[in-house]
Amino acid sequence: STWLGNKAIYRLRMAVADGGEVLILAPGVSRFGEDDACDELIRKTGYCGTDRVMEMMRESDELRENLSVVAHLIHGSTEGRFQVTYCAPKLTRAEVEAANYNYGDLDEVLAKYPNLVDGWNDVGGEEVFYVSNPALGLWAHPSRFE
Repeated sequence: STWLGNKAIYRLRMAVADGGEVLILAPGVSRFGEDDACDELIRKTGYCGTDRVMEMMRESDELRENLSVVAHLIHGSTEGRFQVTYCAPKLTRAEVEAANYNYGDLDEVLAKYPNLVDGWNDVGGEEVFYVSNPALGLWAHPSRFE
């Protein structure tokens, strides 16, 4: 689920350049929430930024009663700083885009970026920073601490 896949967003957000992109390669992701209730709430709201999520929470008993979903929605939001492209073939383009992410074709992305290794990769002149398992760390660019 994106419940796990979104670790790529909140653990990399301080390393992603403004206007950058996080590609999430997620062949096993087939839903947004860890259970049916969470999945339904995430699909209703989408990842729309902290301010909007907090506003919706104030207006919704359902969200107030599911604060773990509220936290997940905030963690999975880009705050408008960068784009997220989910390459999850078990979700449709419409589902991904309704959640406020871009949809990517997993096979096309894997063909474009073959044989990546953790860290910086040069792919046809494009510099790509690859993290195979975002759950194992927290990344930040030094400029984020200035």
